[in-house]
Amino acid sequence: MAQVNYWQFASEPFVLFSALLTRLKNGIVAEISRVFQRAWQGVVVLSVLALLLWIAAFLYGSFYYSYMPMTAFSTPVYYHYRTDCNSPNSYMCSYPMANISLMRNSKSVLTFGQIYQITLELEMPDSETNHELGMFMIRTTCFSRAGGQVATSARSARQLLSASSSRFSMLRYQSGLLRTMTTLLFFPIFLSGVDEQKQVLSVVLFSEYKDDPYAPSSTVVIEILSSKVQIYSSQLHIHAYFTGLRYLLHNFPVLSAVIGMSSNFAFLSVLLVFSYMRLIFRRPVQVSVNANVQVNGTGILGSDDNHNMAT
Repeated sequence: MAQVNYWQFASEPFVLFSALLTRLKNGIVAEISRVFQRAWQGVVVLSVLALLLWIAAFLYGSFYYSYMPMTAFSTPVYYHYRTDCNSPNSYMCSYPMANISLMRNSKSVLTFGQIYQITLELEMPDSETNHELGMFMIRTTCFSRAGGQVATSARSARQLLSASSSRFSMLRYQSGLLRTMTTLLFFPIFLSGVDEQKQVLSVVLFSEYKDDPYAPSSTVVIEILSSKVQIYSSQLHIHAYFTGLRYLLHNFPVLSAVIGMSSNFAFLSVLLVFSYMRLIFRRPVQVSVNANVQVNGTGILGSDDNHNMAT
């Protein structure tokens, strides 16, 4: 009997140690499982937030690309004229004329409803011929894809005039003494070819031009009504004049992007939370089944029928 008690007391520490190891093992496994569960939940939450942020940025970018027109457009202007006449005074049979396309990648650079300022920049030599020329007129006409002027006879005269523009221009006046002093002062620069004796004229062809949605402009024809004008180069500049929401989007792009993306993110987050709550609190349909119903090969028998058959 004493020997049995001895082995019983001797084995108790091993049992306690085994129980302690088992409990410690279960605790470690539970803690590791909890850590993995929290890590998985964190990964899921971060993934959902990243997805919502990407969708918000995509929605704002799509809106900005579709709503904002081209801010500025510039293209060189190349003039041409007819030379098939037999005039002894001049070999030019027409005024210098340029045909500029307003299409880029089969799309017009002008947006319907947007106001534009169209400016022609002329780089002209500061020559005696241009000074003697005095004032000269520049005529601009916009045409549609069909080749007609961007206005019809059925429209008003104001709309008809809006498709054509005539502007005067001339070189800046400089006296002979001033030109001589300028030449003597800057002759090293002129001799080295760093600079030239020229003037750059900026002529506003259309101050507030709005394209017609029924007959969008696809071509601009510029004609300089002088056969003696001398031009180095020319550029056509189209600048959009923004108002309202487009003004804010153009002048404050970072602030507009932050507000737009934050609004989209908040809306998507609220939509996701409401969808999740609806999924959580949706009650399942419960079907009550009578435990006393028995089904046999011939039909369904209730408890009363079973009692009668037993009696």
